[in-house]
Amino acid sequence: MKRHIPGLHSRQQDRESLLEGLFLVRVDAASYRWHPQKPFLSVRFVVLEPEPFAGRSLSGRLYCTERALWKLNWFLRDFGYDSDLLNRDQVDEKALLNLRGVLRTSHVTLNGRSFQNLEAFAPAGNWEELAASAIGNGNGQENADDL
Repeated sequence: MKRHIPGLHSRQQDRESLLEGLFLVRVDAASYRWHPQKPFLSVRFVVLEPEPFAGRSLSGRLYCTERALWKLNWFLRDFGYDSDLLNRDQVDEKALLNLRGVLRTSHVTLNGRSFQNLEAFAPAGNWEELAASAIGNGNGQENADDL
């Protein structure tokens, strides 16, 4: 069976397709991926706000190594993950679905490959305030301390 996949032949990834900035998002999918040195949680988000980006999706990794657990914990707390499961050190992939929160992203290129970086998180209730401060800065970006 043949499938048409637009852009498959392109060698360069279009920079405009990378989402970078501050977004109100919903968790669309999540799955744990085992790796001997760096197990991680792969998460796909759907953008809810700002409106021009609504419906677009982005994916990222949250590593589950001892040194990186602080970031996974930050994500889970700010997105309203079940505190009972969190207190038992459990991540239920189904419980992650449809969680909402604020996500700040950037991208980094290593060895010619571009990766989405999940930089910061905040509760969904903070969206209006954070979006207003990002617009007030004039460039749509905010300081790491703002989240």
